[in-house]
Amino acid sequence: MFKPHPVSVGVGAPTFQDVINVARHGAPVELSPEALRAIAESRAVIDELAADATPHYGVSTGFGALATLAIPREKRMLLQRSLIRSHAAGSGDEVEREVVRALMFLRLSTLATGRTGVRVETATAYARMLSDELTPVVHEHGSLGCSGDLAPLSHCALALIGEGPVRDRDGELTTVPEPVALHEKEGLALINGTDGMLGMLVLAVHDLRNLLTTADITAAMSVEGLLGTDRVFAQDLHALRPQHGQQHSAANLRRLLADSAIVASHRGPEDTRVQDAYSLRCAPQVAGAARDTLAHAEQVARRELESAIDNPVVTPDGRIESNGNFHGAPVAYVLDFLAIAAADVASMAERRTDRFLDVARNHGLPAFLADDPGVDSGYMIAQYTQAALVSELKRLASPASVDSIPSSAMQEDHVSMGWSAARKLRRALDALAQVLAIELLTAARGIQLRAPLTPAPATAAVVAALDLQPGPDRFLAPEIAAATDFVKAGGPRRAAEAITGELA
Repeated sequence: MFKPHPVSVGVGAPTFQDVINVARHGAPVELSPEALRAIAESRAVIDELAADATPHYGVSTGFGALATLAIPREKRMLLQRSLIRSHAAGSGDEVEREVVRALMFLRLSTLATGRTGVRVETATAYARMLSDELTPVVHEHGSLGCSGDLAPLSHCALALIGEGPVRDRDGELTTVPEPVALHEKEGLALINGTDGMLGMLVLAVHDLRNLLTTADITAAMSVEGLLGTDRVFAQDLHALRPQHGQQHSAANLRRLLADSAIVASHRGPEDTRVQDAYSLRCAPQVAGAARDTLAHAEQVARRELESAIDNPVVTPDGRIESNGNFHGAPVAYVLDFLAIAAADVASMAERRTDRFLDVARNHGLPAFLADDPGVDSGYMIAQYTQAALVSELKRLASPASVDSIPSSAMQEDHVSMGWSAARKLRRALDALAQVLAIELLTAARGIQLRAPLTPAPATAAVVAALDLQPGPDRFLAPEIAAATDFVKAGGPRRAAEAITGELA
């Protein structure tokens, strides 16, 4: 199994690949010497403020609506434990391991900036949990995305102090062997960030990039199988509308359809059709708009990776200041935007699939692509599954970020709901992968049925890699599941790129 090298966590921003390696591949982490120095320097500021007779928020006061209450020194370690215990109030199913590891890694990255005031011992213990693949149990519900992802991060902090369960690399429940006793300010530093929603955004950007290229591949296959034209993808036509994503998608389609005998077979004057349906003709416009949305989301994610989010925060000149940087609105908005884009790409893919199954629109293919129509139903119900998934995607496209609910005795009177936006985006991308898998199956079958005409070399490679076996009706669910796994793993893209070179 692929095991990446350790990821060094410094004072600068981690890369997307760093997040993927730690979250999905179990990469260990290590704090850089520069990070250890920065952590020690900011801790010295906190220690000085802790000895001050004047109360300082987060150091010697309560939290949230209780921020005006001064806490005596002998109770401050209890205050940190109480904060973590009370805020670890999530409920529902366990969150996926990769999400928990992503949010832990991103919180560690913020600790490493030296802007939070934690001790070196605490940061290194947090890093050790990641390296030892001890994953805290975090629950589905509890975060309002402001002040950051409090409940999810609190469950991780609870594990750090030895009071919360973790799962080891084999999935067995246990606790950390060396718990940490938190000092002043450390409780807040461990839980005040957008790390959960940001981690899910980074994972989603990675996954959606693959799915959008796959959508171009399935669209190209549908163009072939439905005897569509490639003339509408010409470079000069798309230059008239210089939307970057659209141009990339159209370029993909041109490369995927190059040298297609199927497409060439109906270029002559005997083809009386004036235009293809929108789901074929406008594929670059929709997938391209999704690409541009993805590019914006990636830009927001990169800025957030560069951020040091905590409240209060230790400034570079040694002040400790309250702030509102923990509000998740920038991340929440783009998470919602991506769910909208995923729903629309899926909706167009489902329409292309439906055309394959209808003898009035599939240009000579058997009804439902069945081996023996009437006796066999072919892909009839696979399209039902697609339709159900698209309907679900439309519901998931409803934005979470407009649904603020006041909390903390109206102190936190506007929240981002970014965690909720991220959770529904994960479900949306899973549904999109299934929708594209079903289009892949129907388009591949349509191409097979055009024999002896041959498809483009690139799409032929995808059909071969899919290894679709024609024949009478069979148990279809496993076939759809296998195609979905193929899509998620980047199988169509690898097969096509072996012919075309790297696609956008």
